[in-house]
Amino acid sequence: MAEAQQEKRAARRFALRIPVSVGRGENSECSESAQIRDVSARGICLYLDSPIEQGSPIGFTLTLPPEITLTESIRVQCKGRVVRIDESAPAGKIAVAAVIEEYEFLPEN
Repeated sequence: MAEAQQEKRAARRFALRIPVSVGRGENSECSESAQIRDVSARGICLYLDSPIEQGSPIGFTLTLPPEITLTESIRVQCKGRVVRIDESAPAGKIAVAAVIEEYEFLPEN
């Protein structure tokens, strides 16, 4: 009988299907729209339309909904690095997993 695979993630993941603005490169200015698959305190998995290389810097801005924050919606700007790519995602999308290296809460508009 095979052993159940042990969960190695240290932070809880939230399956969110919300839009996110993504930027590529060191400056990571947000310019591309993408869709989140899931997010945790340490990382994110999102669907992109075009390829990106593993190890590339990536930036993204998202709005966490009240069901996650347990208060009100909060906009967060994050910078990170691509750690995994899956080109077999549905609808011709590319699933990109990134570690979050730094983040900043943005003021309300």
